[in-house]
Amino acid sequence: MIRQALAGAGLSAADVDAVEAHGTGTRLGDPIEAQALMATYGQGRDADRPLWLGALKSNIGHTQAASGVAGIIKMVLALRRGVLPKTLHADVLSPDVDWSAGAVELLTEAREWPGTGRPRRAGVSAFGVSGTNVHVVLEQGPEPAAPVAERSIDCDVVPWALSGRSETALRAQAGRLRAHLEERPELRPVDVGYALATSRSAFGHRAVVVGAEREELLRGLAELASGMAQETVADTGKTAFLFTGQGAQRPGMGRGLYDAFPVFAAAFDAVCAELDPHLDGSVREVVFGEDPDPLNRTVFTQTGLFALEVALYRLVESWGLRPDFLVGHSVGELAAAHVAGVFSLRDACALVAARGRLMQALPEGGAMVSLQAAEAEVLPHLEGHEGRVSVAAVNGPRATVISGDEETVLRIAEATGAKSKRLTVSHAFHSPLMDAMLAEFGTVAAGIGYAAPRIAVVSNVTGEAAGEELCSPEYWVRHVRRAVRFGDGIRFLAERKVTRFVEIGPAGVLSAMGQECLAEADTDLAFVPLLRKDRGEAESLLAGVGRVHAHGGEVDWEKVFTGRGARRVELPTYAFQRQRYWLDAPATVGDVASAGLGAAGHPLLGAAVELAGTDGLVLTGRLSTRGQPWLADHAVLDAVLFPGTAFLELAIQAGDQVGCDRVEELTLQAPLILPERGAVTLQLVVDAPDEDGQRTLNVYSRPEDARRELPWTRHATGVLAVGAAEGSYDLGGAWPPPGAEPIEVEDLYERFAAGGFGYGPSFQGLRAAWLRGEEVFAEVRLPQEQQSAATAYGLHPALLDAALHTIALGPTFQDGEGRLPFSWTGVSLHAAGAGEVRVRLTPDGADTVALTVADTIGRPVATVESLVLRKRPQRLGDAATGGDALYRLDWVAADTSAAAPEQHPAGSWGLLGDDDFKLVGLDAHTYRDLAALPADAAAMPTTVLVPCAPEPQGVADAVRTATHRALALVRAWLTEERFADSRLVFVTRGAVATTPDADVPDLAHAAVWGLVRSAQSENPDRFVLVDLDEHEESVGALPTALALDEPQLAVRQGDVTVARLATTPAPTPPRPPGTPRARCWSPEPPAPSAGSSPAIWWPRAACGICCSPAAAARTPKAPPNSARS
Repeated sequence: MIRQALAGAGLSAADVDAVEAHGTGTRLGDPIEAQALMATYGQGRDADRPLWLGALKSNIGHTQAASGVAGIIKMVLALRRGVLPKTLHADVLSPDVDWSAGAVELLTEAREWPGTGRPRRAGVSAFGVSGTNVHVVLEQGPEPAAPVAERSIDCDVVPWALSGRSETALRAQAGRLRAHLEERPELRPVDVGYALATSRSAFGHRAVVVGAEREELLRGLAELASGMAQETVADTGKTAFLFTGQGAQRPGMGRGLYDAFPVFAAAFDAVCAELDPHLDGSVREVVFGEDPDPLNRTVFTQTGLFALEVALYRLVESWGLRPDFLVGHSVGELAAAHVAGVFSLRDACALVAARGRLMQALPEGGAMVSLQAAEAEVLPHLEGHEGRVSVAAVNGPRATVISGDEETVLRIAEATGAKSKRLTVSHAFHSPLMDAMLAEFGTVAAGIGYAAPRIAVVSNVTGEAAGEELCSPEYWVRHVRRAVRFGDGIRFLAERKVTRFVEIGPAGVLSAMGQECLAEADTDLAFVPLLRKDRGEAESLLAGVGRVHAHGGEVDWEKVFTGRGARRVELPTYAFQRQRYWLDAPATVGDVASAGLGAAGHPLLGAAVELAGTDGLVLTGRLSTRGQPWLADHAVLDAVLFPGTAFLELAIQAGDQVGCDRVEELTLQAPLILPERGAVTLQLVVDAPDEDGQRTLNVYSRPEDARRELPWTRHATGVLAVGAAEGSYDLGGAWPPPGAEPIEVEDLYERFAAGGFGYGPSFQGLRAAWLRGEEVFAEVRLPQEQQSAATAYGLHPALLDAALHTIALGPTFQDGEGRLPFSWTGVSLHAAGAGEVRVRLTPDGADTVALTVADTIGRPVATVESLVLRKRPQRLGDAATGGDALYRLDWVAADTSAAAPEQHPAGSWGLLGDDDFKLVGLDAHTYRDLAALPADAAAMPTTVLVPCAPEPQGVADAVRTATHRALALVRAWLTEERFADSRLVFVTRGAVATTPDADVPDLAHAAVWGLVRSAQSENPDRFVLVDLDEHEESVGALPTALALDEPQLAVRQGDVTVARLATTPAPTPPRPPGTPRARCWSPEPPAPSAGSSPAIWWPRAACGICCSPAAAARTPKAPPNSARS
């Protein structure tokens, strides 16, 4: 084995200085291993160069499976440091080994390992218990080159390349790096970028942050960590370089690269040196000058573009970017042919200069017009005019350029009826007006040398890969005259699996046209202009190279950082994503057909059963954080809350089952809290259709292990209908929409968490947002881990929930209070299975929004005509566990420290009817009734008070009179638009008990409180209830109370209190044996009662738990102010 290792390494035994032995430490194993070493390494050695032998087991013991790699680590360190470590506890040599049989000595002391003019070498042995033996020879590596201290690159812009095995890991990596750098301000950005690029693996999920300043780069990391900056999944597609044509030129193009990168400067100078002898001026002076007029002369336009593009290609070529295909637009194809090896630089410059010079010499005139029409639509209009007009370019499916005689071109453009744009050009290129220069240009083309292209070039003439014709002078003559078939060329590349299109030119002209050509492509394509006219050239170039890398292109980052004086620094380790690998029984539905049920075909539902004789349907499911782990990422107030968007998804699926494509309405009535352990059983009950074809839907749940007698909780009720709304394509145009300003979402989820909304990774889908007026536009994407699951849903609840996070970004809901979905109206699903969407959220009155959802190219996904929101409650309740949680209504002192009494101008307070309570100090104007209030909404008081004095009648009559009056006021208040921005405040006295022993003298207006509470639930912020006592201080505290923005208040002795729900434990004393069953109170009616309130307590048979005789005696009536969840 040792001889085989030496032979494989091409070494002799004398070339090895030391051996790390396996070192069994046994009387049997040690002699066998030593004998082998004596017979190989111990023979033929100089007497002063014995083989030095050691064993790490003497230092750290037997590390079992790690003993071999431990020996390698030891010897690598020894090779690096030039010291052979001492072997411990080996003072007496083994008597079972013949140490005289070879030149082998034990390392009883540490020894220097000096250099001898050749690399140090050591062998390492490791023996496995199964008989697998290994011997490896290690050699000292070359000394690392000293870092270059000089900077030959004058550029402060730095790319920071990051990657991860998943989107979540990449975001975590960005967050970890940002935290690391914030603690180490001494680290230079260039060193961080170099270390990231050259000492870290490039995984599939990638992103590159580019910037010149440290804060700018850290901000980019924060955006990436928050999900606002988009990451990319690298692909295995091919790369094409696109060389820009005439029209993209701009003064100063390339000057930033010339100053920053020596490779670019050298290549640009070399091209200019070959071009200038053919011209009457300096290309560099014209291109880098600020005057656009010389550059817009055709001869300098074409030569300047050629110089820039060749130099830019040479720069990125030096950085390791290699194209599989090249395509140019008009003169850009000459640059592509040169870098492909068709022309030498001298010949290419002669040809380009002649082309530009001869075109420039032609008489000016003619016209070129771009038409939004297909070539086939344009060609019939050219018939009979072939000698004056021709198609100059086919840039896309509906992008055709015609060129030629001005009068004829303009007449044809008008005749097509297509939208058109006249191009600003000096000559009508690619038209019959070029014919006069073709012969002389052909002479120049015939006088240069050609070679077969080393890189495939896609021809402008054919729109396909060119072959030997590129070596023909006639081809380049035809190239001047024929149409540029750029659109065909792009489609040709896409058919050959090109996914990265890198534009070599001064702007992103071809990238925009290429995207239009492949707008219908299903694959993820990257069009990357390396330079942009509105961005610094070094920043634009490095950002472009970063995008190529992110999309899977090869980049030699070592070369990118060459000349920058960069060195590697310590960086944080990989942000591993922990995952549980315990084997769990799969949450499968099983064979529901054997139970007479049908499969529901949805991740949240298990079975469906049609109800015989009723045309109704029941869908069932089982919910748990174990069966649907992503639900655990939706926590509100530290409780896992089943999302409102998930209720909507269930309603949509129920509609699909019964042929209803529209959720007419869906109102959430009670939160569904998922337990930490265990599961919840779900039922969706769809009633038979009514005469209009609408079906009522109710959603119920109950703990999976609940007692049979535990009632089901109804969480949502709604109506399913036929007649989905037509989808809107409004989000399919420019994106983000014109006039929309970006919104910072970097710390959005941190702010949500501070407000009690704990969104985990599955729900952190908001990537970017923009504001236009009150409208919010956003991009929302599921994390990569959930993308595959999206296809099983109509609209994944986590995706739609993240879309609703935009509510917090608009100006309408900037009160700092979180909101939850309450009531959906008019919901239509247009396309299922989306994993990434565009969103438009439009406020529509108080706490109401409309939502438009589209895919990434603007095709409609969903429409929500109206969504009513509710402020997040102080407490959600408990998870469904099968217990009987009770609630009571407490009146607690209000925090008035931040509530200044409302300061209203004169006329802002209104008083309806008589001032029975002597509400002095309010400066209120008195009105006889609602009809007497101002007809102009602008003059309407913002607060209208309704004093509710006790009625001088019997209780029954007083209740009837008070409630009828209140009902009439509520109806009239909601009917008239002029009251929309005002509040109606019912002021009572003694209608509410704020303590358990308090009296309620005004029972009639206690009923009014119940009626107005119902109106408040349906019309938030329109009505207020205030109950006073007899103290004068209470009247004075009324303005402070109304400044609190609370719907219900009570003022006692000048102190303001507000209503809050609080839990109270359910009594559970056991019933003594033999005790007759009493009656107890339950929130469930004896038979189902549609619309009954869960705050009403009904008598039922004694339950045997809470109904002992003593308990029955103590609780002869319903508990006051209590309700059960």
